[in-house]
Order: sequence, then C-alpha cells, then structure tokens
Amino acid sequence: MRINKFLSETGITSRRGADKFIEAGRVTINGKAAELGSKVSPGDEVRVDGELIEQPAEEYVYIKLNKPAGITSTTERHIEGNIIDFVGHPLRIFHVGRLDKESEGLILLTNDGDIVNEILRAENEHEKEYIVTVDKPVTDEFLERMAEGVEILGTRTLPAVTERAGRNRFRITLKQGLNRQIRRMCAALGYEVRALRRVRIMNIRLNGLKTGEWRDLSEEERTRLFSELGYTPKR
Repeated sequence: MRINKFLSETGITSRRGADKFIEAGRVTINGKAAELGSKVSPGDEVRVDGELIEQPAEEYVYIKLNKPAGITSTTERHIEGNIIDFVGHPLRIFHVGRLDKESEGLILLTNDGDIVNEILRAENEHEKEYIVTVDKPVTDEFLERMAEGVEILGTRTLPAVTERAGRNRFRITLKQGLNRQIRRMCAALGYEVRALRRVRIMNIRLNGLKTGEWRDLSEEERTRLFSELGYTPKR
C-alpha cells in the first residue's frame, strides 16, 4: 500500500500529515528516504524520525475527549501537555482537527486516517457547535453580524447560526474551520473571547462527558457518524 496510507493506518498521523512527514524527509523505507507515492510491502521496515513503525493496528478506535484548556492538539510528544500523552491510549491515535490550546471541549481522536479526511474536508461543511464567553454584553447586532459572516484572513466567513446563551455568552454553529476563526471573528467586531468550548461535531456531543474525560464513541454514535459521512471503515 502507499506509504501515506500505511502511516495513517498505524495511527501515526492522517494521510495529509503523512505527506508532510515524507516531504520533510522524516520517513524511511528499508533505510532509504520515502517519496510521495512510495509503496510499502509486507516485511518492509518503515521508520519515522528513526523510530521503527509497527504494522497497523488490528482494529480502528474512535474516541471523544472533553479537552481541558492548556492541552495542545498535537501528536508531537516532545511538546509538554500534548493531547496524545494526556489521553494515554495504548494504541497510536491522533486528533481529528484542532482546538486551540486555550480552548476546551469536544475533540475526536482515532487511528483511522481515512475518516479524518472525510470529516475535515472543507467542501463537506460539517457542523461544529461552540459556546463562547466574551468580555462584554452580547448584542443583537453582534449576533446578526457573526451569523452573516465576518471579514477575516482575507475572506468572508460562511453564514453561521448564532443564539444568545447569557449576558456575555452565545452559541455559534460553524460549517468551516479557519485558523482561530471564532476568536478572529469576535476581535473583528470589537469583542475579546474569554472562554471557548466546543460542544458538538456533527452528531457527536459531549453529553455529560466531564472535562478531561474521554470514551469510545457508542455504536449509535459511530453508525450515525458513518452514515452522515457516507463512509465505511476498511476494517
């Protein structure tokens, strides 16, 4: 199989992440630098940063975590407070998308590299819902402008759904994931985010999961997620 697929199935990273590893010269096959499109055969020795990579796990895992603030969404184990060490799962897993270090709430982790691409593909416009606390009272005008779209990063954000959730708090449902999008949108309108918590990704909700806790997705959650994605795991 192709080297990027091999690495994604071992739980090292997604296929996209694997391509970046390869381009950076971090991957070898039988002692030689891997190239984009290189193939791995049974018995080949694959290493990343010199570390021998074991064959793919026998089964996929799909996990939801209520990430605390202060934990970094990265698989780089040398970074203190990385999400992989925090979860401490026995299999090699990686996060699906990101949550800023200072943000908290729902994040998915898996060793299935193919599903990562399906969830993150921008054109699919999958919903993500957040509860946001800001530094001053939320006005009707602010909610309307957040919903209509805000100019950030040289583009206008897609229409969103907003709802008041308190004097200084609101809910927002996005269908895109620009870098620090909500924080940038708020800043563009003169607000500062004081707390940001993701509560839903597509059909997956926190549902009482305490901060810092994680669990495998239930069969019902997995089935509906796969259905919404039109996705069938290879295992």
